[in-house]
Amino acid sequence: MSNKLHIISLDIPYPPDYGGMIDVFYKLKALSSLGLEITLHCFEYGSRTPNAVLNQYCKKVIYYPRKTGFQGLNASLPYIVSSRDDKTLLLNLMQDNSPILFEGLHTTFWLNHPSLKNRIKLLRAHNIESDYYYQLGNHASSYLKKLYFYLESNRLKWYENYLSGMQHLLSISEADTRYFSTCYPNIPTSYIPAFHANEEVNIIPGHGKYCLYHGNLSVAENIKSVRYLVKEVFNDLNIPLIIAGKNPPADLINHVADHISIIANPSEQEMETLISEAHIHVLPSFQNTGMKLKLLHALFAGRFCIMNQSILDENISTAIIFAKDASAFKQHIRQTMPLPFTEEAIESRKKVLKPYMNVVNGQKIIDIIQQTVKQTV
Repeated sequence: MSNKLHIISLDIPYPPDYGGMIDVFYKLKALSSLGLEITLHCFEYGSRTPNAVLNQYCKKVIYYPRKTGFQGLNASLPYIVSSRDDKTLLLNLMQDNSPILFEGLHTTFWLNHPSLKNRIKLLRAHNIESDYYYQLGNHASSYLKKLYFYLESNRLKWYENYLSGMQHLLSISEADTRYFSTCYPNIPTSYIPAFHANEEVNIIPGHGKYCLYHGNLSVAENIKSVRYLVKEVFNDLNIPLIIAGKNPPADLINHVADHISIIANPSEQEMETLISEAHIHVLPSFQNTGMKLKLLHALFAGRFCIMNQSILDENISTAIIFAKDASAFKQHIRQTMPLPFTEEAIESRKKVLKPYMNVVNGQKIIDIIQQTVKQTV
């Protein structure tokens, strides 16, 4: 088999500062370290711009403008797909016969084009996108946003029928694996956990002095989680809570209690220090989709983790304390703050996280490609 691979990214995967691009960037690193020669195709829009760092892991990086706004609309296709229609991308994919890894449904506009009929094509499903957009609609603050998300959800559900052009699906959680295997039994599906920044488990034993919530604070789901913590969990807990992340809204900053502090736009180093020195990571979530990368980060680099729902990945369950409601959150926080995080707990965490090492999962992708090539010869 050739050691060449095309990867199509829905966005520029550097800096790796949000879920999908964290997965893409560290996947690039892992596959490159395993000897793959990668041609990376990525769509450019918003504030993200071409970055030379990507050239360290890719033989070639090609950028394409995304058609945003009305220019990207299509009467039938989901906007996240139709806005990534670029003929130059198709022409570049046709330059050789190497396998193609589509990062997200977003990138699949040319999936079933006749020119790619005989190619090995894999999809990295970052979510069940129809469910994800439906839940975005549930959390949207305005009627127009709700309408857009619900319409996009319906289109994405219909658009999933196009997946028949794939030779393999790479799901990001066990729940997503069950969904795709059930709905599309003719397409092989493999569970490949999210790629992330941690090369090894690196946890400081002992005690921390505060609880931590971290995430992109401009995202509606994360804002909802923060409000839940402020108003329902830490409202009468005399335990310090730090909320850290990108672009917190002003009304969030102005309505926190004395024992709660918000750190806006911390540097990468500041965030790493906050994560490693926290005693408890409080991670409520109200959107049960995909794999929460901030949870993986907290498990690799932080001490205790408390969540409010069963995680989509059952393998990690033993490393998490579950709290079904605000009262249970309070109880677990009170009980856990005095406890040290021991060396034994660190060893246990290492065992749990072995299947989530980037090189292990990079090799799984290479093995899948090799097997698929053999089956099609």
